[in-house]
Amino acid sequence: MDDLETRELRYFVAVAEELHFGRAAARLGIAQPPLSRAIARLERRLGVRLLDRDRRGVALTEAGGVLLREAVAALDAVAAAARRTRRAGDPKRPLVLATKAGASHEVLQKLLDSVASDPQAPPIEILLCEVGEQARLLRDGHADVALMHHPYDDLAGFDAEDLYVEGQVAIVPAGHPLASRDRLTLADVQDVPDLPIARWPRLDGSYPDGPGPEVHTQSQLAQLVALGRTLLVIPASSRAWQWPEHVAVPVVDAPEVTTVIAWPPSSRSLAVASLVGVAADMIMSTP
Repeated sequence: MDDLETRELRYFVAVAEELHFGRAAARLGIAQPPLSRAIARLERRLGVRLLDRDRRGVALTEAGGVLLREAVAALDAVAAAARRTRRAGDPKRPLVLATKAGASHEVLQKLLDSVASDPQAPPIEILLCEVGEQARLLRDGHADVALMHHPYDDLAGFDAEDLYVEGQVAIVPAGHPLASRDRLTLADVQDVPDLPIARWPRLDGSYPDGPGPEVHTQSQLAQLVALGRTLLVIPASSRAWQWPEHVAVPVVDAPEVTTVIAWPPSSRSLAVASLVGVAADMIMSTP
């Protein structure tokens, strides 16, 4: 059987996500009949039914669900390869480093200072992102390296170098009784009736159950804390975005968090290797 073509995969993904041939055709900018014929040819080539079609609409079969997951990953990989190739062809381009806005501020500043003082180090472009986005940016080729946090971020499939280990703090509204404490425990912050703890996404993107708000953006979170609607527990260095309406209190029994610099294992970039070397030297020189 011939290899699958990216065009076929794009067609199938559009239909599988829209579950409607007309909407998928409009999304792709083609007419519906050739799209229907392309999907039928794909099913014949694979020897399986990918879609159930009846008067009620279109539904994925089990095989179709498998192809949807694999096709999305394959198309992402192709797009990432194109981005990395274009960037590799520009010798003057900076390395793109992704990091959560406000996270690991001191580590990031020290790394940038180390790069600035090393004439052999590559220039760095900072790509600020929201919670949990670094892994996607590395996988799709929008970033070359990323600052990430173990055990909270998705490090699966990446190479990484540990940079910094730290404790965590609770960020609470300045007017709340917890703000007057000099230390807290996880038990102190888990079930505060008037201040439910914010819910961070799991590695798969889902959120745990609970009364607290789901965390989507740093600005949303900062506003909710300032309004007295939630508290959160974060690495101590991430309090760089703390507002005057916030107070940070150490959480003494919270698990330690390790900041790492991560990169795709397939990378053969000398610039990435140089930056990781600068980061490693930075760790060695830390008193």
